[in-house]
Amino acid sequence: MSATVEFARMNGLGNKILVVDMRGRPDKVTPAAAVALNADPQTEFDQIMAIHDPKADGTDAFIDILNSDGSKAQACGNGTRCVVQALAAETGRKAFTFQTVAGILNAVEHEDGTISVDMGRPVFDWQKIPLAEEFHDTSRIELQIGPIDNPVLHSPSVMSMGNPHAIFWVDRDVMSYDLARFGPLLENHPMFPERANITLAQVSSPTSMTTRTWERGAGLTLACGSAACSAAVSAARTGRTGRTVTINVASAKPPAVLSIEWRERDDHVIMTGPAEWEWSGRLDPSTGSWSRDGTREVGAQ
Repeated sequence: MSATVEFARMNGLGNKILVVDMRGRPDKVTPAAAVALNADPQTEFDQIMAIHDPKADGTDAFIDILNSDGSKAQACGNGTRCVVQALAAETGRKAFTFQTVAGILNAVEHEDGTISVDMGRPVFDWQKIPLAEEFHDTSRIELQIGPIDNPVLHSPSVMSMGNPHAIFWVDRDVMSYDLARFGPLLENHPMFPERANITLAQVSSPTSMTTRTWERGAGLTLACGSAACSAAVSAARTGRTGRTVTINVASAKPPAVLSIEWRERDDHVIMTGPAEWEWSGRLDPSTGSWSRDGTREVGAQ
């Protein structure tokens, strides 16, 4: 068995993704390899999407997801779109079914190159998100940061979209908040025993909103698909928007758009957006050493 495997550097709305082909192998990308890869500016990433042989009948692959700190992630919508684009280019197929630790994901590539991912049903039960305290209504919980009489952020909507999310509603530009300072405190707040993704959301109309996210295990990110889904669902759930919205991802470079539908007939969340291939190479899933196709460049030694 070769020590190295093929990988592609990709992005979904700027969300930095490494798609790693682990099919036909019993091993996994190790946390140490993930940390080493993230330490190199050329392979720095938000999530690794490792494609493994299918474990369940009727699926095309099992996707193992790692954050940049080496921890496991349950879901990554932007990364899933990257996987679809990579496999569609390889196979000529347009529709795929993936298994993740969060459940089954169905996805399809459209003729215009955009990709839709069925992210499944949102979870609102406080024990399943999970939260450390009981809240009957998780559309607004008691949590704030800043002075008690003038908090900077407060009363988030919380839910799980395969992973825990807290959505803080703001009334000014999401880029004007010091999320780099607040994000780590909120991600690791005792309210979230499994940590949480922290999103600032500004609603601009019944069909549009702007978001910015501090991602659990990755930090400030240019985009986060599951966070966009969570913001869209939470906005509809609290009466701020309808069930179909356009998400303007403020931190994407350049700013970009996702379309989210919280489908009424089955409560599934459908996320549609682009993916982009950047370059490819080979890496050692044990150590994180890598080389880029067509060069002698080697990193993460």
